Amino acid sequence: MLQKTYDPKASEDRIYELWEKSGAFRPESCKDKDAESFTISMPPPNATGQLHLGHAVMLALEDIFIRFNRMRGKKALWIPGTDHASIATESVVIKQIQKEENIPDPRAKLGRKELVRRIADFVEKSRGTIRSQIRKMGASCDWSRERYTLDPTLNRCVNEVFVKMYEDGLIYRGHRAVNWDPKMQTTVSDDEIEYIEEKTPYYTFQYGPFQISTARPETKFGDKYVVMHPDDKRYAQYKDGDTFTAEWIVGPVKATVIKDKIIDPEFGTGVMTITPWHDMVDFELSERHGLDREQIIDFDGRLMEVAGEFAGQPIEEARTKVVEKLKSKGLLVSVDENYVHRVAVSYRGKGLVEPQIKEQWFIDVNKKVISWKERQEGKRARGQKGKEAEELMSLKEIMQTVVHNGEIKIIPERFEKVYFHWIDNLRDWCISRQIWWGHRVPVWYCIGDDLCKLDCKKPIASVRPPTECPHCGSEKLEQDSDTLDTWFSSGLWTWSTLVDHSLVEDYSLSLKDLLKKSPDFQAFHPTQVMETGYDILFFWVARMILMTTYATGQIPFETVCLHGLIRTRDGRKMSKSDPETMIDPLDIISKYGADALRLSMIVGQSPGNDSRLYEEKIAGYRNFINKLWNASRFVLLQCEQAGIDPKSITKLPEPKSLSLADRAVLHASEVLIEEVTKGLEEYHLSDIGERLYSFVWDFFCDWYLELSKGNANHAVLVHILRRVLKLLHPYCPFVTEELWSHVKPQDTDMLIVEVWPKIKKERKDQKAYDDFHILIDIISSLRKLRMEQGIEAGKDIAVFIHTKKHAELLTSQEAHIRRLAHVGALTIDAKPVRHTNVASAFLSGTEIHLSLEGLFDPAKVKESLLKEQASLVRYRDGLLKKLQNKDFVSRAPASLVEAQQGKLMEVEEKLKKIQERLAQL
Repeated sequence: MLQKTYDPKASEDRIYELWEKSGAFRPESCKDKDAESFTISMPPPNATGQLHLGHAVMLALEDIFIRFNRMRGKKALWIPGTDHASIATESVVIKQIQKEENIPDPRAKLGRKELVRRIADFVEKSRGTIRSQIRKMGASCDWSRERYTLDPTLNRCVNEVFVKMYEDGLIYRGHRAVNWDPKMQTTVSDDEIEYIEEKTPYYTFQYGPFQISTARPETKFGDKYVVMHPDDKRYAQYKDGDTFTAEWIVGPVKATVIKDKIIDPEFGTGVMTITPWHDMVDFELSERHGLDREQIIDFDGRLMEVAGEFAGQPIEEARTKVVEKLKSKGLLVSVDENYVHRVAVSYRGKGLVEPQIKEQWFIDVNKKVISWKERQEGKRARGQKGKEAEELMSLKEIMQTVVHNGEIKIIPERFEKVYFHWIDNLRDWCISRQIWWGHRVPVWYCIGDDLCKLDCKKPIASVRPPTECPHCGSEKLEQDSDTLDTWFSSGLWTWSTLVDHSLVEDYSLSLKDLLKKSPDFQAFHPTQVMETGYDILFFWVARMILMTTYATGQIPFETVCLHGLIRTRDGRKMSKSDPETMIDPLDIISKYGADALRLSMIVGQSPGNDSRLYEEKIAGYRNFINKLWNASRFVLLQCEQAGIDPKSITKLPEPKSLSLADRAVLHASEVLIEEVTKGLEEYHLSDIGERLYSFVWDFFCDWYLELSKGNANHAVLVHILRRVLKLLHPYCPFVTEELWSHVKPQDTDMLIVEVWPKIKKERKDQKAYDDFHILIDIISSLRKLRMEQGIEAGKDIAVFIHTKKHAELLTSQEAHIRRLAHVGALTIDAKPVRHTNVASAFLSGTEIHLSLEGLFDPAKVKESLLKEQASLVRYRDGLLKKLQNKDFVSRAPASLVEAQQGKLMEVEEKLKKIQERLAQL
């Protein structure tokens, strides 16, 4: 017999260990060797990270997908792994060394080799933490296939793709404007930037014959071009290429007029000077017109020699001084103190980002070199010639095509527009980073003597370290000092994790050979679904599409499911900088269990929308788990009292021998299976979670089990419970597995590998279900009338039910009506009769009258109600006076005003109910 209460602490670790040891997480556990595969690549959390709610909701959702498909007989593979998180991890270790060993600059002191070794040691010690926390969530992933983004196999894949892209002309090295983080001393991608609004002075200066405006005068030392729209009539007398001399910050400059349609004539004065070195738009404009560029701010965020007397000063310090200098020259026209603009901040380091021109490695997203259509269609004969067969596409075009034509579906669909907008504005991707932790750029340079050939100056891209220069034979080679953007390696995640690690040292194999000879890649790619937060749609999801379609000729996944952010009760974003907003998943699991946490994050969360989580909500789902536990105890107790072993029950009785409740619940369970199966196939997890919750709590527990008391059909009880446990298992796997061990048929396996319920149409009985709900409506109406009249729960009542339509049905269910509504005298007939001193309810085709005779003293009840009414009126008037006070409403916090308004609504509702009760008396 089950214990009185469910104890997650005593069950969850034990059950997870049983699952893992059984091999159930491995696709090889599937009994059908020819079964369809279902694969998910787990978005890899940082190897040095801690489980947070973003991870937790992703793990819960993906575990539902994988458990559902495993039970449906598919070869289900969920690949776990961790990410080396280059910038974040290196920063953590450097700060740790600085603090613990008092080394101000660990890079300079330790050197590359030693620092990388220390970071690797730190990561190895930390990876176990995130692994154990993933297990705590019940994630049924295949740990035997666990991967890490710096594994040798994944490094081989990274190098293979880099070299292939380089040879295809997609990767190039060049001087271009990049986002530079002076704090972290590295480039960051466009998608690794957050923009925050900042109020700052907006200055207008006289620049020769023009007025120009800027919020950053400290960048303007090298400005020697003024740009205006070619159709701006105000400046029609100025021709493209005209020059003039303007007095400026450190002396006169010779400036040139440029005409370009990028300028908005309505913004400011319609004229702007450009800073090609320190602004992305200005850089592209300078590229278009072949303009000179000059660096003003160095890579530490200080002004350079071109700034004259301001050289060496930090940006913020120099700004006010530059303004004062221009003002002293009479060049300051005006200052707008209320200007608001967006400031770029590094997503990782949180430092201000300064655009810089720097020689970096880039991926060209517009070069047409890939024959994607030919690979995807597979309809043309090999060697077929013709214009269509030779049509080439760019990475950007492929990224658009696979979503546009439905090869990849994004849920919710509205994010497709966001995705396409991002691709339309996609620039070449800067993939090099000035840090030491990560995949080092697989490029070498010949550093031989001056007699080296000219070709020696070219980069040598190689999958493995070359032993000599291919041009001059020199063994003096030096590897590029940069590492690759983390998203470059994680962009290969869905397929690099499936490459056979035994092949990594065989350099005779090409990338195509590696994939062809890897059984897991052949069996499990493309993957079926990628579930992740909408906030990394561009960081990662789009890059996986870009990298995978190029490298493998396949899409990485068929469906992208995006969840929203988990917020606090009042809608605030959870942040480490504000500990009051944080909920630690491990603390919650310890207190309420993993199942309750999983349900609280999934039910009520629609795809792509933020949701709110708070402890009371989690406690509510803990109550649901307990409700399921108690329902199972009831079923087992009924079997025990009847001397029946629930495990021996293998079939249902004939339908003719079943009660109305039995036939109704069997029908409801078949409909439930149909709805849950369809909903999970379409990834409607929240809706299905609500449907399961309602069935278990409202229908099964509150009605069917209540109606079964004293008249239980044990076979039906056990059958329905088994089906409920199977349907709930993907959502709350621990408690369902524990309960399954008590009710499962003899000689069957654990629930995790049980077969998903199949619909039995012969068990459907819509009439029985409808009749059962008529009975429920009658009993519910009587209970409501009792409550409204204040009749004590255990007191029997006299009831008159008039119905021609349902008289036979209700007469057959009279015992249930009496017991569940505490009815003494019960009259059921077809002819309505006028009653006095009754409380009444009217349903479709049915009248219900509850006799009030002798149940209470109307005079005393009225006196009590009038007294309560007077008290509430005084309280209401006080609230109204406060809310009509303009000073209170304008000065009090909005939350307090809302609270007072809420109280007023509650009081008004209570007064309305008292008035209705008085009218009845």
